[in-house]
Amino acid sequence: MTPEAGHRHGTVAVGYDGSEAAQQAVRWAAEYAATVHSSLRVVHAFVWPVFTKNLGPVKGVEGSGLRHAAETILAEGVQLARRAYRPLPDVAPGASTGVNTAVSIDGGGMDGVDVDRPDVDSTNAGGPADDSADVDGVMEAGLPAQVLRSAARDARLLVIGSRGIGGVLGQLAGSVCLDLAGSSPCPMIVIRRPRSPGKPVVTGIDGTSRSSAALAGGVHLATRLRTHLQLVYIDQSHGSDHDDHGRHAPLQGQEVLDRALAEARLLAPDLDVAGTLLHGRAASKELLAASVDADVLVIGTHNREGGPGNTVSAVLHKARCNVLITR
Repeated sequence: MTPEAGHRHGTVAVGYDGSEAAQQAVRWAAEYAATVHSSLRVVHAFVWPVFTKNLGPVKGVEGSGLRHAAETILAEGVQLARRAYRPLPDVAPGASTGVNTAVSIDGGGMDGVDVDRPDVDSTNAGGPADDSADVDGVMEAGLPAQVLRSAARDARLLVIGSRGIGGVLGQLAGSVCLDLAGSSPCPMIVIRRPRSPGKPVVTGIDGTSRSSAALAGGVHLATRLRTHLQLVYIDQSHGSDHDDHGRHAPLQGQEVLDRALAEARLLAPDLDVAGTLLHGRAASKELLAASVDADVLVIGTHNREGGPGNTVSAVLHKARCNVLITR
């Protein structure tokens, strides 16, 4: 039995607004949480108090009112999560994963951590949870990014969908990805499509401190999803001043890549890991091309005060696969 088996590890938080994109995010989050033995928190941002005070039911109309509608959406999300809360088919609880279990998605240790959980709103309806499911719901008034930041303050991972439900709320939700990419208190994954078994986890590395977190996150995710890991280093000096730098840049890039490959194999000896050295001025363009057939693209971001950065922003706008942003 691994150190993980027999107790829960932190919390996975997932945003839910009733949209198809949010449904995909909840399903992904539930499978991931069950696989890594974490509890799952379904979060609904009750945005209407920001715009109006008329939240109660319409006189004479049973089941009406904006608050009731929000409670119904949350209950739907919790029910969906409970139905989907099961380990991935080829990952049995307690089975060997071939990875150092002290490595979490953000590169930190999770073993033995007892995460305090906030009181859950009474609207976490949907009937009693299955014995194997640790799923709750919380509804908080406010704009989505603000509410999700608060709900994820003690989480190991925040999961969100890539699109909103259209109209005013859709525009708000459309800005959530970029907002949280620079301000989420924990790693965040943006779900664009269901899991693609057999497709790789592609991880961008650049030799900086944030690259270490991306590497650890990529190793963790590839192991848990039972797939292979592709590390990508982009040499952005190619084609500039060959006399002074061009002859050495490929070697420097290969050295960074080789060190990353060695670190990944140390973290997960049984994981299938490969590396690719690319040349290009635009990191986002190269990462998008390298991940066109990936299940997940993993990238690091700048500090929270500095925002997500141009590369992360471009990737979030155009990526076809799911995107994990590490810290």
